[in-house]
Amino acid sequence: MAECRKAADTLLLALCESDVRPVRFSSESSAIRVDPDRLTRWVYVARLCISSAIFLAALISINQQEPEDSSRLLLASIVLLATFAVTAGSVFYSRVNKGERSATWYYLQTIFDLLLVTAVVHLTRDAFGTSQFAALYILAIASSSLRLPLGGSLLTAALGNVLYVADSLWSIDGGFTLGIWLQLGVFAFVALGSAYLSAKLREAGAGSEAELAQVRLQAADILFNIRSGILTVDAEGRLVYANPMAGHLLGLDLDSYLGRPVLEDLRRVASALADALERSVRERVRTTRAEGVIATVDRRFPVGVTTTYTDGDGNRTGRTATAIFQDISDQKRIESLRLRAERLEGIAELSASLAHEIKNPLASIRSAVEQLSRSPYTGSDEQTLAKLVMRESDRLSRLLSEFLDFARVHVARQDEIDLAALVADTVRLALAHPASAGGIAIESHVSLGEFIVQGDDDLLHRALFNLLLNAMQASPPNGVVRVEARTPTPEQMGGNSALREGAVALSVTDDGPGIPAEIRDRLFDPFFTTKTGGTGLGLAVVHRAIDAHRGHVLLDSTNSGTRFTVILPCLPIQRATMPPAALPPAPAYTSA
Repeated sequence: MAECRKAADTLLLALCESDVRPVRFSSESSAIRVDPDRLTRWVYVARLCISSAIFLAALISINQQEPEDSSRLLLASIVLLATFAVTAGSVFYSRVNKGERSATWYYLQTIFDLLLVTAVVHLTRDAFGTSQFAALYILAIASSSLRLPLGGSLLTAALGNVLYVADSLWSIDGGFTLGIWLQLGVFAFVALGSAYLSAKLREAGAGSEAELAQVRLQAADILFNIRSGILTVDAEGRLVYANPMAGHLLGLDLDSYLGRPVLEDLRRVASALADALERSVRERVRTTRAEGVIATVDRRFPVGVTTTYTDGDGNRTGRTATAIFQDISDQKRIESLRLRAERLEGIAELSASLAHEIKNPLASIRSAVEQLSRSPYTGSDEQTLAKLVMRESDRLSRLLSEFLDFARVHVARQDEIDLAALVADTVRLALAHPASAGGIAIESHVSLGEFIVQGDDDLLHRALFNLLLNAMQASPPNGVVRVEARTPTPEQMGGNSALREGAVALSVTDDGPGIPAEIRDRLFDPFFTTKTGGTGLGLAVVHRAIDAHRGHVLLDSTNSGTRFTVILPCLPIQRATMPPAALPPAPAYTSA
């Protein structure tokens, strides 16, 4: 159980750190492909810096009363205002649409960048018609190649050439110079080179994205079928993801909560889980192997909870918190059985010592009283008292014998035992007991030769007899006790390493009123009993006998009956050496 829980914790941390989101896949998360959004933010910064610098240069030249055309300052002012307006509008649009941008949006950004560069080049041309800022066309073309498809980058280069040529014709008299032609050639070369590199990047990124998509699909399949519940919420407490097991454990239709606040409704069912999620998403606090309780309409059970959080990128994704939780009631039950076994061991040693010290003097007392009762000088009153002492002495002797049986529970031999034969013999003995006088019937559903266990036949017989006797005493008149054997579930086996090669679950079920919840944890404690005249050692002996065979006992009780399930190691049929002819027939149904 601890290994499974550790693996689940590792899967949770890998899920959160890799930002695997089964509800939405984004191709922009590839490490090979340049992030267009981050590049666009740098373009915003470059725009504002260039337009501000050009405006300041034009303003300084006017203040120094240089012989420049005042229209340059006007154009620089228009360029600065247009840059601030377009950039602010672009940022606002991105925020409103939560980072979703279409190809048309990128085309419009590229066109504005080319117009801005053209205005800068026009303002900075010297007397020969050249500009030191013509290289900005190269940056605009290269950035567009990383954000647009191949055809888009070529169109950007063509538009840049057209704008540069048009501005040159407007600004220069007497035709193009050699420098202008060289710059046009450089623009074309940069466009083709950038387009080629962008195509290669996309080609490599496509393969990487396909692999990433495959990994995410596999992760989504694992999360869908995992036996632990997984929940992811955002900073506002809205449900982002939930696997089917989460809804099953919580008893909620979590599909209807997707995109809606879920913490308040979750707190009514599992307050510890809701609190852990809220701390993770709001205070950035991770929870490791905490425990809580889920209380649904049908049942109440403990769960183990682990949470973590991711901060997101601040743009497309915000902070989220993920919780993985699982039912640990079986784990708790196994741990309780282990602690009970340790307590029983200590009590057994005390019982053996005490019984040994009392039994011998008690036998001497009984013998002496019996001899006194036979004396001719003993009257009727003395004989009556002597019989009372002998009867009570016999009762104490039986009680001490049970103490010794409880203390000396150990496997004396290792025989191969067909479970069907063991059940058949025990059923016959139980039906001969006075507890079956109320018309109690026993149904046995154990197939011949299906389960072979190795151990002490006498010890297992005593354990099964005690379970049958308790079931018969708890059943109403004309009730039915059922005995069944089957392969146990993984939850029933728990973390018992002795059961890895094979096991059998032998259950004894009655249709009585059930066991009150407040005393279930004490049933296997020595000397605890609810029966008049009972010693409280029957179930304690069962527990110790099964524990001596490296198994364990489970209890399930409702208002309509109680089921004790004994989990024992089982030999595979191919390894059993018992000849088939030696297997006695197993009864399918036995009644009183």
